[in-house]
Amino acid sequence: MTIELAKEVLQVEAEGILAVRDRLGAEFGQAIDLIMACPSRLVVTGIGKSGLVGQKITATLNSTGTPSFFLHPVEAMHGDLGMVAATDVVLAISYSGETAELNSLLASIAERRVPVIALTGGADSTLADFAAVTLNVSVPREACPLGLAPTTSTTATLALGDALAVALLKRKEFRAEDFRRNHPGGSLGERLKVAVSEVMLTGRQMPSVGENVSLQDALAVLNEKSLGAVMVTSTTGGLVGILTDGDVRRILIGGDLSKLQLADVMTRDPIAITGNLLAADALSLMQQHEITILAVIDQQKHLHGILHLHDLLGKGEFRFLI
Repeated sequence: MTIELAKEVLQVEAEGILAVRDRLGAEFGQAIDLIMACPSRLVVTGIGKSGLVGQKITATLNSTGTPSFFLHPVEAMHGDLGMVAATDVVLAISYSGETAELNSLLASIAERRVPVIALTGGADSTLADFAAVTLNVSVPREACPLGLAPTTSTTATLALGDALAVALLKRKEFRAEDFRRNHPGGSLGERLKVAVSEVMLTGRQMPSVGENVSLQDALAVLNEKSLGAVMVTSTTGGLVGILTDGDVRRILIGGDLSKLQLADVMTRDPIAITGNLLAADALSLMQQHEITILAVIDQQKHLHGILHLHDLLGKGEFRFLI
């Protein structure tokens, strides 16, 4: 009974997020444009559960390259409003759109001609009237069986806040190195400073074959190591190519494996990195080329190891803790 109830709650909240996703339109792009044009900071405000969601959105924005701060509506009306500059943009959060404390603040914000983006389930609410852009986060129902406690609505609001942060990250071309600079004291920041040589796979863990082996033998190693790729080396240990799961799919569609040699299907001169560079550099290189595995070589291009995205993001012992 308890497990079934938990599953029902998760289902209701998932449906709420999907409802927000399906309704999303041009207004989302308008909100992104407004924030991108802001020369100073994004001011996030809300009260109660919406305020708590706003604080998390603020933290995510700051860590991903959008300078932000959280402003409590009540404290703002008692002096903290001085923190808001005319060049700022306000992100105001209220599911009903009729929160008295927030709307009192927005009346003062309007006098300063500071543009407002509303995150609200009340598309025709007072909050929406104050807003230059309204993002509708209305959900079919709350997961609370009484329909009273903010549950699905806060989850959907938080998810849309994440969508804003990620879209801004992409527009700003925010990189892993930038993320590391924003986390100099955290565990993530420390781990991103680790050298590639400290986290790469070596020895028997490393899928590699000589360039003279048969394609069937290379496929056997590819299957055995289950990393999605096998490195191909010369007789002197130099990196000459890579055979990936994607290569295999392409040749299965277009040809007969029995008639092909390893040299016919491998990708020559694959993307590689040296072991003295940082894990952050490796992650940035993977993102740039949209790949999940890197060969680690020395200055003579001899293969020393392999670095997989999973080893950076959670499958191995080296993982980022956010």
